[in-house]
Amino acid sequence: MTPKLILGPLLRYAGASEATIWVETDAPCTVEVTAGGGPHRSPTFTVEGHHYALVRLTGLRPASYHEYSVSLDGAPVWPEAGYPPSAIKTTGSDGELVLAYGSCRVAVPHEPPYTLKRGTVRRGGLDGKRYERDALFALAHEMMGSPREGWPDALVMLGDQIYADEPSPRAREFIESRRDPEHPPGVADFEEYTRLYLDAWSHPTLRWLLSTVPSAMIFDDHDVHDDWNTSQTWVENKRDEPWWEERIVGAFSSYWIYQHLGNLSPDELEANDVFRRVLNSDDATRVLREFAYKADREIEGTRWSYHRDFGNVRLIVADSRAGRVLTPGNRSLLDDKEWEWLRERATGDFDHLLFGTSMPFLLSPGFHHLEAASEAICDGSLGRPAARFGEFLRQLLDLEHWPAFQASFTDLASLLHSVATGERSDGEAPASVVVLSGDVHHGYLVEASFANDAHSPVYQAVGSPLRNPLGTPERLFMRAGWSGPVERFGRWLARLSGVTDPSLRWRLVHESPWFDNHVSTLRLRGRHAVLRVEKTTPEDAGEPHLEKILEKKLA
Repeated sequence: MTPKLILGPLLRYAGASEATIWVETDAPCTVEVTAGGGPHRSPTFTVEGHHYALVRLTGLRPASYHEYSVSLDGAPVWPEAGYPPSAIKTTGSDGELVLAYGSCRVAVPHEPPYTLKRGTVRRGGLDGKRYERDALFALAHEMMGSPREGWPDALVMLGDQIYADEPSPRAREFIESRRDPEHPPGVADFEEYTRLYLDAWSHPTLRWLLSTVPSAMIFDDHDVHDDWNTSQTWVENKRDEPWWEERIVGAFSSYWIYQHLGNLSPDELEANDVFRRVLNSDDATRVLREFAYKADREIEGTRWSYHRDFGNVRLIVADSRAGRVLTPGNRSLLDDKEWEWLRERATGDFDHLLFGTSMPFLLSPGFHHLEAASEAICDGSLGRPAARFGEFLRQLLDLEHWPAFQASFTDLASLLHSVATGERSDGEAPASVVVLSGDVHHGYLVEASFANDAHSPVYQAVGSPLRNPLGTPERLFMRAGWSGPVERFGRWLARLSGVTDPSLRWRLVHESPWFDNHVSTLRLRGRHAVLRVEKTTPEDAGEPHLEKILEKKLA
């Protein structure tokens, strides 16, 4: 039988003369990608009955478009009829760099009732909830109707690409065919995780988008489990569950295949010991399961963070979930070796330095102080009874962002300050330093300031959700964090708990946050930078499109 393409192709990495294409097939085969004047081949590797390939393309002409096709054992399977040709745009141009980003995207059909306006309250899980239009779906339609020169050069997906605790309707049907979906809740193993990725990326329009825009990804909690790694108590409770080990092994194994591999450059792939062992195995299931188990139990030695360079623009994407140190009194979002790696990557001469993290660094001032207080209270600043209650609130209210890890917040603030003042550069400081993040299901742009030092502008631009809007009560709760009363109460509680005020200040540069599904785009040319945020329009039975919320010059 002729092998078939199950998922992909996904264009993951694109450099000046190299690229990587990821695919999943239904049988072992040789995957051939034809681009740049010659075929590039790679055999598939097998994990738990699934077959994958990551094809490395070399010798591509810099600063050019390379249309490509895909064959399996010589039989053509791509491009898809009815869509523009898939193409790789190599770097090397001195022109404009267009970087799109966002987070938090559920996989439900692109039709009513799922595309209708979000209700006030939630009913019936994913099957009974309205999600409005998908920002990535709308972006793809906008691209297909516009010149190629204006398309994004890369897409950064900042967490919650899948929702393991709320399986999509098709994934839930599969789960129900093999077990009771309530025991355990959500997905249970590797096979069920693969169904979530299939639902997330299999629609023809999304496949085309991901086949022609290089993508960089990082996980957040829902890619594994809601509130994953909130605290040591949370982890200990989950490890007591009989189903947890299979779930976490499936989560790490599938994430490594579907998301992490494509984040790495070809040179990094060659140096990756796990990838080498996987390629050399007839069946890599055991290799990957052992790696996944160790990645969960031993923080040091596994790095999910990575960086990419686009000419003189550097993007650093930091894992703020899997590498957490959760010891009370010594909490950190990154271990010591990863902090060292991060500082090294933030050192150099750049026109712009972009720092990606799934969880916002700068929250609303009210919630910043509340999260900072919660960490101190959980560590016993107000006594043991308060510590137990603080742990309850930490898990209930998701108090687990950068401010809830104060040492990490302080370290990152110091790092951003040193970059912005030019301390880490041999020449002039970057024209802008921008933190990109998601997670909180509303978007905003804040500008940060440090004491009286002269420095490059430092911003945080939050892009969330791509498709998972909040209801009215949740929106009111999020807005409250920006209010004076909540900020004053949070600051009072933080000081009562022994937390000092942060070393930087930040402010919204627009009137209020936005809650619509949206995609954000950074346009960088030389030392100029402009942020544009566009939301999806309401369901009107026509083609989906995007509407501007904000356009702001950053540098």
